[in-house]
Amino acid sequence: MKYNFTDCTARRDVGSGKWNEMKQYTLHQPDEVIPFSVADMEFMIAPEIREGLKAYIDTYVPGYANPTKAYLDAVCAWQKKRHNWVIRPEWILSTPGVVNAFHNAVQVLTEPGDGVLLLTPTYYPMYNAVTANGRSLVDCPLVLTGERYEIDFEDFEKKAADPKTKLFILCNPQNPTSRVFTHKELETLGDLCLKYQVFVCSDEIHGDIVMPGFTHIPFASIKESYADYSMTCTAASKTFNLAGFQTSAVIIKNETVRNAFMKHQKTTEINPKCNILGYEATRLAYEQGDAWCDEMLAIIYKNYQTICDFCKKELPNIQLIPMEGTYLLWMDFRKFGIDCKKLAKLLKEEANLFFDDGYIFGEQGEGFERWNLACPTRYIEYGLARLKKALEPYI
Repeated sequence: MKYNFTDCTARRDVGSGKWNEMKQYTLHQPDEVIPFSVADMEFMIAPEIREGLKAYIDTYVPGYANPTKAYLDAVCAWQKKRHNWVIRPEWILSTPGVVNAFHNAVQVLTEPGDGVLLLTPTYYPMYNAVTANGRSLVDCPLVLTGERYEIDFEDFEKKAADPKTKLFILCNPQNPTSRVFTHKELETLGDLCLKYQVFVCSDEIHGDIVMPGFTHIPFASIKESYADYSMTCTAASKTFNLAGFQTSAVIIKNETVRNAFMKHQKTTEINPKCNILGYEATRLAYEQGDAWCDEMLAIIYKNYQTICDFCKKELPNIQLIPMEGTYLLWMDFRKFGIDCKKLAKLLKEEANLFFDDGYIFGEQGEGFERWNLACPTRYIEYGLARLKKALEPYI
């Protein structure tokens, strides 16, 4: 391989949220213990980005910034190259993160008391975006049929048809179940949303991270009518491990919605811009990062296969939900009969395994754990050994 995906630098005292959280449980983890929770990577960023940022700092003053033409063109080119979606620079707005984007969407596109539709279990900040803004959560649980989560379209239509339901926040690829929704599934969702005038906010931050045999399809690329009645939230942060730069792109074709969103940003974020290094890091990633991205995907898939092979032989009572997209593996521990809070305690305190506990993703996540696979393979192997040892009394 051209790039280094074997080294891992500890981030205990440099402000990393997930490393700080791990430290709360014990101060003395062995060197092979790393957190497998929050969705950032334990890989060094691509050297093209690192060296490009050094050159930028050596050359330019890091003052207040607007998105450059080069940045906007890079976002457009990446979507065309990787996802066959043609967008225009003027459709792109900036926000410090996708979470900011869907909070703003809730505030702009709904009124207090309106319903916001979610496919659950889902990324936990989405629940907060609904409830913290005084809207009603409209829960459409995904159905686990065998090993795969499916959409209950009958339930979805029933809930979308309620006149109070105004917004659907779609997460695709889906976090935490890793589903990459098919063209047919997205078209069915889109047609129902158009039928009942439910606006779609599509969070596609994991869209570049799909496993072999699967294809991410941007929701707005399917039909012009979908593009006119939706917004898409993207970023280079998951793909290239740039979350700390807090730079995301919100793509809104509909000019009226785009202007309303931008006007609202100026009342909430006051100065809705990202930082100058975030714009530059994103440009470098999208212009020079293809090879690094492809190698990263190969490592994620290798890590996934390593866990599958181990659990099939040593821990068959763990049901692994086949990973279609994201670098987040959804694991079902319910056959062990352990209460979800007790399971979380067991894994952290006895196994030094710091996953994201399933119950934080909603009621449907109880008894599950989410494993972040974006790390060198040897840490996956270390974690599997500790996992087996912790579960031996329950086998």
